[in-house]
Amino acid sequence: MMSKTALGRFLSISVLTCACLPTLFSGCTPKNASSEAMKNSKPSIPVLTVTPCDAKVETEYSAMLEGKGNVDIRPEVDGKLGAICVEEGAFVKAGQTLFKIDDRYYREQFNSALAAQHAAEASLATAKLNEEKLVPLVQGGVVSDIQLKTAKTATQAAAATVEQLKATARSSKVNLEYTTLKAPMSGYIGKILFRQGNLVSKNQQIVLTTLSDVSSIYANFSMSELAFMQFREQYAGTTIPEKVKKVSPVTFVMADGTSYSEKGSLGTISGQFDQGFGSMRVRALFPNPKALLRAGSIGKVVIETLYHNALLVPQAATVDLQDKLLVGVVGPGGIVKKQVITIAAKSGDNYVVTDGLTPGAVIVKTGLDKLKDGAVIKPLSAAPPAVASLPVKDVHK
Repeated sequence: MMSKTALGRFLSISVLTCACLPTLFSGCTPKNASSEAMKNSKPSIPVLTVTPCDAKVETEYSAMLEGKGNVDIRPEVDGKLGAICVEEGAFVKAGQTLFKIDDRYYREQFNSALAAQHAAEASLATAKLNEEKLVPLVQGGVVSDIQLKTAKTATQAAAATVEQLKATARSSKVNLEYTTLKAPMSGYIGKILFRQGNLVSKNQQIVLTTLSDVSSIYANFSMSELAFMQFREQYAGTTIPEKVKKVSPVTFVMADGTSYSEKGSLGTISGQFDQGFGSMRVRALFPNPKALLRAGSIGKVVIETLYHNALLVPQAATVDLQDKLLVGVVGPGGIVKKQVITIAAKSGDNYVVTDGLTPGAVIVKTGLDKLKDGAVIKPLSAAPPAVASLPVKDVHK
């Protein structure tokens, strides 16, 4: 039989044990329930619906200007530069005198040739007179026919000598005229590399100056092979010239960042690629009535391309994987499937998608890099990207 003291201790321990059990069970049950809830929860991710729209894309190409006509002014005779009749940067008209070479030697050469010509003409006249005198004598039987034939031969020889000396005189006159260098067209004078008194030669490599016709001006730039292939697909037509005619007027952005006031037109495209650079030479023609553009200047040619019913995707909604661009397409039940897309251009925050998405598709807007393929999310709707004029860089350069 248990004593009263022992019985009291047993009852105290039993009460304490029973009091602790509810506390232990109450602490374990909420923890297990929370883990199960976290396991079954879906992350809330913002999404957007891709809708078709028209987008204007501006592609920039670095360009260098070239005058519509550039002519190197070179001496065509040897001599001393006697006079420089223009200044660098001056506008000259066709036929205006630019340089003069000391012409004394060439003038004397011409005078000598002209004198020889006149002497030959006199000899020809004498030969004709001799021939004419023999005609009645031969007819009268006074002299033989051989003498008349000899006289005719002398006349022919004198005539040939006259023609030869005329050619020599003309050649001397051309050389004399070459001592005055005139503008072959209207335009602006470039840098003058010689000074009065310098010796010049028709065989020298250095030009006296360059004359540029800038009434219209070419902007030369290069288009990559990929850009050229996309150009062929973008515009209608069976030939390249037909496609070029479909291109909208182009803009030239000057070195200070301002746009030139006159619009230009895409001109010619080279017939073959430059093997060294893998690019094709293209030129655009701009009117230049006020001569604001000058040959040798640099800037950018901007070509506008209009994409009808284009699909725009924010760059933040994509991820790069092994040279491929992926978006997260949200399907039924919030299941995310990563999809490869093809883009035609990019602008600031958006891509212009040409393949891989269909209108009405719902995609993950942000956080795709943190989601696995097949992840389940709770979509949070977001507005589609704003559409406006989309200035872009050339994505192929």
